[in-house]
Amino acid sequence: MSKYLATCLLLFVETVTAQDPAVVFRDVSGDVGLQLGDGAACWADLDNDGWVDVCAGAVWKNHEGKSFSKLGEVAPGSAVAADFDNDGFVDLFSWSSMKLYRNNGGSGFDNVPLPDLPRVGSRGAVWSDFNNDGFADLYVGGYEGSERSLLVLINEGGESFRVERSAGNHATRGMTACDFDQDGDVDVYVSNYRLQPNLLWLNDGKAGFKEVAGQYGVIATKPGFGGGHSIGAAWGDFNSDGLIDLFAGNFAHVDARGDQPKSRFLKNLGQQKGFTFEDLGTCGIHYQESYASPSVADYDNDGNLDLFFTTVYGVASFGRKNNSVLFRNDGTFAVQDVTAAAKLSGLPPTYQSAWADYDNDGDLDLTSAGKLFQNQGTPHSWLKVKLVGDGKTINRSAIGAQVRIAVGDKTVTRQVEAGTGEGNQSEATLHLGLGDHNGPVNIEIFWPNRAKQSMTQVETNRQLSVEFKSF
Repeated sequence: MSKYLATCLLLFVETVTAQDPAVVFRDVSGDVGLQLGDGAACWADLDNDGWVDVCAGAVWKNHEGKSFSKLGEVAPGSAVAADFDNDGFVDLFSWSSMKLYRNNGGSGFDNVPLPDLPRVGSRGAVWSDFNNDGFADLYVGGYEGSERSLLVLINEGGESFRVERSAGNHATRGMTACDFDQDGDVDVYVSNYRLQPNLLWLNDGKAGFKEVAGQYGVIATKPGFGGGHSIGAAWGDFNSDGLIDLFAGNFAHVDARGDQPKSRFLKNLGQQKGFTFEDLGTCGIHYQESYASPSVADYDNDGNLDLFFTTVYGVASFGRKNNSVLFRNDGTFAVQDVTAAAKLSGLPPTYQSAWADYDNDGDLDLTSAGKLFQNQGTPHSWLKVKLVGDGKTINRSAIGAQVRIAVGDKTVTRQVEAGTGEGNQSEATLHLGLGDHNGPVNIEIFWPNRAKQSMTQVETNRQLSVEFKSF
């Protein structure tokens, strides 16, 4: 057993009885008139009114956190959002229908033609500016019943896309992107099913990708298996050291071949170790066979990223019940199940898992199983940071940018991403919980082109908007 895993298990025992009062969630779907589909959810402010909207089957406009109404006639299905043409309005790529929708100033959407694509039955996609030209590109996965290709669609100046790369025979379920090695370009982690190894595509900054999962220690398997039944993964700095780690979620049977690889935390070891990862194992993720789509958020604003994890089945093998779980993280990769205390018990099977502060009250709310669960409040401080690119050097959605705040012995780190788990997307405005810290903070912004920006004495418990400007 590694020293990290031993520490993880020890601290898990110690923190079971030492935590803040439970944060409670309440289903407000009916109260706000929201009728979501059960597919993946995507949160984005589509009309720039400062209130984040949601796409889950249809597009729903947020009316100041009090109610929602359908926006236009377009029903994109499951989508991820980014401003692909840098016009200031966030657009939608529907990975469920392989269609691109341009946002018409927040009033509706038009279909944008794409080049002829291989027949891909996708389960998810991510936006990011992979070649650092200032325009957001697309990475799309294919699953069974198709050519199972991995596609990179390179954005040509916001006017059209070209297929830069098509490869594989991968049973891809989810993908998520991050500049985990802090070299100024965004890399892609691919979750594969059917006991296939997961993939880490290392970006050379020009959308040239090299597969390095084995070299970097992130296949998310165990001896005797080439890979796992991975459905979704999520990047996040789980121990607040300024390095972004990885959580790989695995559906795992127990059958004649033995216990299949379980879900696991993968710790980023930083520059001295070549940004490789250490597999810490489950760290308190109790076993359920049919775990599906994970998403991360600091739901209690204590500065530690927590984990919400859905399931495929309500009743799995041997008649065992499976339900979504909220895991609270103590900041040392030790998590505990707080589902009952948070009043989220008994959720049905779902792949939907996304977070947003829909009512702008400073705490994160949850979308899952076609429902909106309102966070009833935390005692801790927070800061929200909305990053905006200039549309020339940095894509307008600022995807790939990272923010760090030093609070005590922690470095609270968050990144702008557009796609996580299995095809979901949480709100792009960064939400940084600050625990019991009450005074102003200093923040560092790391833009995707490696430019750095510092801001001092920033007041907390508010939203800050920062637009990139050439330095």
